[in-house]
Amino acid sequence: MPSTRDLHLGIIGLGYVGLPLAVEFAKRRVVVGFDINVERIEALRAGHDATLEVGDAELREAAGLRFTSDPADLAACNVYIVTVPTPIDEHKRPDLGPLLKASETIGRVLGKGDIVIYESTVYPGATEEDCVPVLERVSGLTFNRDFFAGYSPERINPGDKEHRVATIRKVTSGSTPEVAETIDGLYREIITAGTHKAPSIRVAEAAKVIENTQRDLNIALMNELSVLFARLDIDTRAVLEAAGTKWNFLPFRPGLVGGHCIGVDPYYLTDKAEKVGYIPQVILAGRRINDNMGRYVARTTIKKMIQNGIDVTRATVGVLGLTFKENCPDIRNSKVIDIIREFQDFGIRVVAEDPYADAGELAREYPGVVVGSIAPHAQVDALVVAVAHRQYASRTADDLRALLRGDKPVLADVKSLFDQQALARAGITAWRL
Repeated sequence: MPSTRDLHLGIIGLGYVGLPLAVEFAKRRVVVGFDINVERIEALRAGHDATLEVGDAELREAAGLRFTSDPADLAACNVYIVTVPTPIDEHKRPDLGPLLKASETIGRVLGKGDIVIYESTVYPGATEEDCVPVLERVSGLTFNRDFFAGYSPERINPGDKEHRVATIRKVTSGSTPEVAETIDGLYREIITAGTHKAPSIRVAEAAKVIENTQRDLNIALMNELSVLFARLDIDTRAVLEAAGTKWNFLPFRPGLVGGHCIGVDPYYLTDKAEKVGYIPQVILAGRRINDNMGRYVARTTIKKMIQNGIDVTRATVGVLGLTFKENCPDIRNSKVIDIIREFQDFGIRVVAEDPYADAGELAREYPGVVVGSIAPHAQVDALVVAVAHRQYASRTADDLRALLRGDKPVLADVKSLFDQQALARAGITAWRL
């Protein structure tokens, strides 16, 4: 096994996780950054990151980073870090396809003494039970004799410029005690917040998947309370602000739960649970609540429109924001689409806009969604402010009223961005989760 100073890194997958990691390591080492998306590689070579996680200047300064879409370029490496997506399929089952293909790519260049570290979120056991056999089969090498493995779960918050790779404490693990120490030492080079060496790969895998499961369940509780309080004619935000005066009340808020982490990871855990004969109750209950919130937002808005005398069969609804979270171009698993589809199922015309999302990607991922600018000269009957982009959060009640037509327009403030009294004074019937 090579010493830490002799480690030559290859990072497979240059998305929201892999690119910032590669850039950070490239400040100290030569790094090969690999991705199968040729257009992505060309853009990075040109000095621009479309995910906006790495600034153009920072990318130019990463002199030790080489971008490639040719797997043969990975042969010079002896440590491979896998940061590819781990999505779910249409049946909400784990899709390990990208992970296994990445393992095949590595297996073709894997040499004796090499280390493969997985960062992609998986269920406990996936590294050693699913990925390692692929590495063995393709390489012809034997695990923990000829090559070794580790798991260090990704910890990145897209769009967050404060909590970056280096400033978030990192969990590490390895397939042997010696490899675990080598991997931990490698990450300690770049993680200023420090590391936590887990006792096994399975523990590290489980730690990651429950991080997002815990958040999912807490948000599900807030969403359920929001639905309940709406029937009791109580403002949820006011309740949470009052309850938040207690020192140990957790500051979760209701909202849409999308993206590639919180809305996906719990299904990896429940799938594994079912395979070992345990039917999870609480986790799936939270998922059902959160998966239905898009429809709830649309239907509540429609009800308000009908109460205000708006002919929904001839109405147009505007949607501000299409990404899964604020100030970020990531549209993967965006639950805003659920809102739009529900309006469309009722025959309501929808026009949507987003200052960050790529129009081409939107057209490919969500066909039938009309994307354009919602301006005062193209007024709508109701407005859903779905994402807290800074461009929307800074708008006044009068700005929003200028987008709306009619005497009693409706506004759904999904993220509770605006003052409800100011909206009412502007003649808007507003509601929020």
